[in-house]
Amino acid sequence: SAASDVYKRQPKSVIRFKKGNVEYISSVDRVQYTIRELTRAALRDVGKYICRVCNAEAMKLPGMKKSKRVRGKTSAFQYWARKEECDLQVGIKHGTWYGEDQELGSKNQPKRGILRNSSYNNVAKIVEIESQYLSALEDEARALALIESEGDYQGGADDE
Repeated sequence: SAASDVYKRQPKSVIRFKKGNVEYISSVDRVQYTIRELTRAALRDVGKYICRVCNAEAMKLPGMKKSKRVRGKTSAFQYWARKEECDLQVGIKHGTWYGEDQELGSKNQPKRGILRNSSYNNVAKIVEIESQYLSALEDEARALALIESEGDYQGGADDE
């Protein structure tokens, strides 16, 4: 299960030392791990949300309502929640039907700005998603339940 995988990946390093009759216990590594993973999980959900909104906007374009180009894991809008950098990239797949010409505009194509507008118009929802995860820091069990499997940190809009 995903919860048991999280416990296996969690650092076990707990530093204990005694000074006189007092024993000090430090769980800094475990706390840093939990914060890092909660941040990544929040970024993953923000990426999914932004991709869903972008694909929904793209479906409004003529001829795109039933197109596979704006649905599922193969959709043009995708996200990457990177582990090393602990950041989120949301973008348009290279060489897709909807590229920088339609996002930024060109001589033959009007500027549509779907990705930019979807992000800017949903800042409140993004903050809400982030705060759900970061407020879980108060309860370790809840925090570990929110951290999911490793393979779910990139994809299109409709990841199941």
